[in-house]
Amino acid sequence: MVKRAYGQYCGFARALEVVGERWALMIVRDLLVGSKRFSDLLRGLPGIPTNILTARLKELEEAGIVQRRAVPRPGSGVAYELTDAGSALEATVLALGRWGAERLDTPREGEIVTDDSLAMALRTTFRPEAAGKSKASYVVRAGNVEIHAIVQDGNVKVGRGALPDPDLIIESGPALRALLAGETAPEEALRKKLVRIQGDPRLLDRFVRIFRI
Repeated sequence: MVKRAYGQYCGFARALEVVGERWALMIVRDLLVGSKRFSDLLRGLPGIPTNILTARLKELEEAGIVQRRAVPRPGSGVAYELTDAGSALEATVLALGRWGAERLDTPREGEIVTDDSLAMALRTTFRPEAAGKSKASYVVRAGNVEIHAIVQDGNVKVGRGALPDPDLIIESGPALRALLAGETAPEEALRKKLVRIQGDPRLLDRFVRIFRI
């Protein structure tokens, strides 16, 4: 049953009827990074009440966007993942993320960065034309959050956690946004210790060309 209807025979209206409820696209965003258990989703979306997460997952399942699968041994239980229809929302989520990134400023009180939000931020800002045929692996750390990105032949693979022997390790905080937005040059960010790296500084220059708000 459609809980929200706009009374218009319109594809945009129909899309909002399915994913327009609060938290729905945030759940889709996190599942674009990978399948998750209920507890993983709850932990990655601080502020969402348990009953709301349950309701949104049920609605997304009924809409054919999310499905459950059994977790193979040695684990147990159920994980949630996107269906083909859910994965088709990737371009929409990335476009919205790019639009929103241009409007970010100083973090509001209580706002945090999660593994999934940082991973999707890199996928959102990735510029394949700038990457070209280059190949490099990066680990980005923001507090306790750590994600990795592998760039190769104009594509990027982003995931949670570190990589063995990455080409460059970047440690930063909110200053990372200013770096990707071109508001702070890499050499200035390093000089002011807004960003710390392990690796060749020239790779930081390449990083900010490839990942650009």
